[in-house]
Amino acid sequence: MATARDLRRIALSLEGTEEHAHFDRAAFKARIIYVTLAPGGKSANFRFSADAQALKCTVAPDAFSPVPGGWGRMGYTTGLLARLTIPELEAALRLAWEGARKKPPARRRAAKSEN
Repeated sequence: MATARDLRRIALSLEGTEEHAHFDRAAFKARIIYVTLAPGGKSANFRFSADAQALKCTVAPDAFSPVPGGWGRMGYTTGLLARLTIPELEAALRLAWEGARKKPPARRRAAKSEN
């Protein structure tokens, strides 16, 4: 069974991770926020790709579920810490952390038309 203390310890061990306040939650970011810890420390919201979210929710539906509404459709996933082993928590954190460290593709500037 994983705890809030485990999440904090593992997240802060990942390169470039910093902890910040995010509304009523603790947020962990490496370039962008990849996980937030609920105030009571019982759950966390992970930032996964849609594919990673589908995998986590299929493999461990008792532990992972999409955040309700639009956030869930964007890959944000709630994890119940008491239903995760420490290795499962670490794997989820690493997956979210890896996604947060990737730089988005550069936007191409529209060519200026000459008049």
